[in-house]
Amino acid sequence: MSLRPIHLLGSPVLRERAVEVTAVDGEVRALLADLWDTMRVADGVGLAANQIGVARRVAVVSAEGQDVALVNPVIVEREGKAKQEEGCLSIPDLYADVSRPARVVVEAADETGAVRRIEGTGLLARALQHEIDHLDGILFLDRVGPLKRRRLQAEWQKSREGKTGLLREVTPEGASKD
Repeated sequence: MSLRPIHLLGSPVLRERAVEVTAVDGEVRALLADLWDTMRVADGVGLAANQIGVARRVAVVSAEGQDVALVNPVIVEREGKAKQEEGCLSIPDLYADVSRPARVVVEAADETGAVRRIEGTGLLARALQHEIDHLDGILFLDRVGPLKRRRLQAEWQKSREGKTGLLREVTPEGASKD
């Protein structure tokens, strides 16, 4: 098991657009394994590579009974609209209602390099979009109105008073608060 620290709001890598993966090789499979391990121990639904400090277009999602490895994911279909509460492992303890398409179809390579299509509704659709946003340097805070965003950012700043660093350690006992 290889657990990686999770980058917190304010870490520059969270605002980077991750670079495309040219080949699904041993390095990418090791990155996927680290993402799976870290996400599960941190009790998440998804995790993008830049959340562990690696600006590559790789993410994992576990929702609606599906475990999905995503390499170079692209949303190819969107339909409907749904508003639901979201949170993020990189912004612990903050939540907001976010509007997103209710159904998406994503094309991505898996851990073998095979390109597949994943159709998602409900939590799976939301998690897929949330992680792809991460790979584009977008946080769920960017998907709420300006007043709500300012309030959430103020809450975040208050929660960080007296704390230093932008990493959240993840240990076999779970993820720490910072």
